[in-house]
Amino acid sequence: MTDQDPIDAESLRKRAGLATFEQHAELASTMDRARELAADPETPLPAAVVADLQTHGRGRRGARWWQPPGSLAVSIVLDAASAGIVSDEPLEPRPTWSLAAGVALAEALSALVPEVDPRVRWPNDIESGGRKLAGILIETCPGGRAIIGIGVNTTGSAADAPASLAHRPATIPDRTGRPLPRAVLLGDFMPRFCQLLAAITADPGLLVSRYRPFCSLLGSDVTVYQGGDPHDPLALNESRPAIRGRCHGIDRHGAIVIDTVAGRMHLASGSLTQPGDVWRGDAGPTAS
Repeated sequence: MTDQDPIDAESLRKRAGLATFEQHAELASTMDRARELAADPETPLPAAVVADLQTHGRGRRGARWWQPPGSLAVSIVLDAASAGIVSDEPLEPRPTWSLAAGVALAEALSALVPEVDPRVRWPNDIESGGRKLAGILIETCPGGRAIIGIGVNTTGSAADAPASLAHRPATIPDRTGRPLPRAVLLGDFMPRFCQLLAAITADPGLLVSRYRPFCSLLGSDVTVYQGGDPHDPLALNESRPAIRGRCHGIDRHGAIVIDTVAGRMHLASGSLTQPGDVWRGDAGPTAS
């Protein structure tokens, strides 16, 4: 437990609706520990794993994730069906899941620290002032369980980031002058997220209306680098041409909608970061 931002586990369980909660002083990745919990059918869900220090946090496409020590690094294990994630096919990550997490997180941040003015950047980032404040990673497990990994820079300063990265992240103290307690944010986020997942299952169009006020790209020119493997929506194929156009938001399936010279397109997979720009550690290029 970090002395700067202690977490009252019992209080958090009640506020966030968690059946299982673990806090670790240090982990390589909260996702790895969450996957162990997800593999155990006896683990009561929802479950959350928090690390005060995460030494090998990861993002999409093998990217490394940097954040100040003591910031919120959490992985949440959900039973897909009970969370409103319904599928007749083998469970695979869907764009709507990370966007729902992004909307719920942006709504929580807006309620708690409105001066941060959070914006959701398709498909899985939260920005503040054009800089990355939080990242979201979705993975699935056998047995109908899903893991939502979230990193939010609730403490520290971007000035402490690796030199090649320092111009990219934002932190809540940099924006507000004070940290945001992790338990407060997690306790506000969890109910919003679970309720939104259930709501968009009943009404998929709700995601579009909840997302639009937070869309960081609306009306902007974007370049989408598309996925290559249809069975892996996070994979990229660098041989496929990038698609450029003006962002018109998202559709009910979580696809980004862009107006191109060839007409309006709905892209369900891809990235707004060039494959070569993915940050893989201190020796790598700039961050994704």
